[in-house]
This record gives sequence, structure tokens and C-alpha cells, in this order.
Amino acid sequence: MKVLSINVSQVKTVQYLDKEVTTGFYKRPCDGPVTVRKHNIDGDKQADLVNHGGESKAVYAFSYHHYEYWKNVFNENDLSFGAFGENLTVSHLDENELCIGDQVRCGTALLQVSQPRVPCFKFAMAFNNKQAPKLFIQNFHTGVYFRVLEEGLVNTEDELSIEQKHPDSVTVKTLFQAYFDKNADDAENTLLKAYAMPELSSEWKNDIKQKLKL
Repeated sequence: MKVLSINVSQVKTVQYLDKEVTTGFYKRPCDGPVTVRKHNIDGDKQADLVNHGGESKAVYAFSYHHYEYWKNVFNENDLSFGAFGENLTVSHLDENELCIGDQVRCGTALLQVSQPRVPCFKFAMAFNNKQAPKLFIQNFHTGVYFRVLEEGLVNTEDELSIEQKHPDSVTVKTLFQAYFDKNADDAENTLLKAYAMPELSSEWKNDIKQKLKL
């Protein structure tokens, strides 16, 4: 895994469905190195601090090797780095290998996988496609949210290397499928296992608690 682009945005206001929406979704590549901090990356802002940013969602990474699929889905050949609102566009990021709680070194920063990404209406807004969030969920390639265990500098071409695998081995993709796919194998046990992990974000813990009526 390698950082191909670092992407940030300031908050902007756009028109969507006859409403004004403030958002930090529209990220653009920036020159590195960039400091990764506990709550975000320098130069990056979030409009909705309830649902975006914070310690468990300080950094969002998405695989550039998912781009080709979405170019075909949206019939859009010109998807630039940051098109999915990601801070880090990464080569060969695999949600079926990265697990909740894995510790990943990127540059001098130490990151920890905290949860999958769940798309909101701003995903539909960005691609001008009301079906985009549903299509994203059905694809199961969500990208990865990280918390920051050690602040540090990240630059393009930096490798992402796994420093410590979590022993419970709940992959990002397996967790996402267990939550959203009614046909997923052993879904309840997967959700219970993830729910017991302190490394899982509080947002996902609350969602699992409500889904399983714990």
C-alpha cells in the first residue's frame, strides 16, 4: 500500500435539491508533507462534526484501485484523487485484509483501523446520483477510517505498513457485510465480536447495539 495523493478541503456551501448544504466532501490534492493530528489532517475541515472527523474518523483512506469500478458505474472517466472524499488515496488498500484494530504506520504517523465508511447523502450529492449511497453499500469496498495513535508527517509515496495485526481478525469488509447484507454468513456473531472490541469506534458500537437490540 502506498499513498498516491493527500487530499484536503475547506468547508464550502453548495446547492443540492434546492437547499444549501455545507460540506467538506470536495477534497483536492495538496502538496506534502502534511501533519496528521488526533482529529484530522492539517488543512482539512469538516462541516458536520457530529458525523465526520473526530478521534475515530481522523483520517479516511480509499483505494485508487476501486476507482475503475466507479468510473464504469457512473460513466465518468475523469475521477480525480479525492473524488470519494478521502484524505488518502492509497494503492491496493484491501478492506478484506485490513482488520479493526490493526495498527498501520504511514510516514511518521501511527494509525489504527477504527471502522468502515458508511456513505451519507453527500455521497449522492457529490456524484449527482441519488442511488450512489446504495450502490456504495452494495459494493462493500468502503475504504477505511483511522484514528491517530501517534501524530506525524505523511507524504505522497509513503508506504502504509501494518505494524501490528489485531488478534480478533475482524476485517473491515466482513464487518460491513455483517451489518448491511442480510445474507452474510455468521453475521450476528461477527457483529457481537466487533462490538466487544475496544478499538471499534463508538459510532459503530452504538449502531450494532441498536441493530442487535443489546
